[in-house]
Amino acid sequence: MIAVDTNILVYALREDSTWHEAAYACLARLAEAKASWAIPWPCVHEFLAVTTHPRIFRPPTPLSIAIDAVEAWRESPSVVFLGEPDGYWVTLRSSLETGRIAGPLVHDARVAALCIAHGVRQLWTADRDFSRFGGLATHNPLVG
Repeated sequence: MIAVDTNILVYALREDSTWHEAAYACLARLAEAKASWAIPWPCVHEFLAVTTHPRIFRPPTPLSIAIDAVEAWRESPSVVFLGEPDGYWVTLRSSLETGRIAGPLVHDARVAALCIAHGVRQLWTADRDFSRFGGLATHNPLVG
């Protein structure tokens, strides 16, 4: 299963992003395929926070449009939203300790631990910080 990180979601929504067309096409391919794909819930939360933030985007995305995007992803019959399963803490703790994680990278460790706990084979992201977490392959689908 492939999981999608926040940055791909943001680029897919924001038409002013250099990566908009590529990110939108990536999500469309996943959503229309028969194979399961995933979005970790923390990425949904971060997507909503980033796209609607007036200091990040001028103008920010109206909340109703950001919510509509999440609803559209939820309509894909093959999407799975990843939450904390039983035993999640053990995986998160290992990711934190192995990567010597602190501060803002704790969010990335949480996403990585969710993916690992759910058997995700690859996380699509433009964020190189995920290379710090063993057991999770990453891929930037926006570059060749």
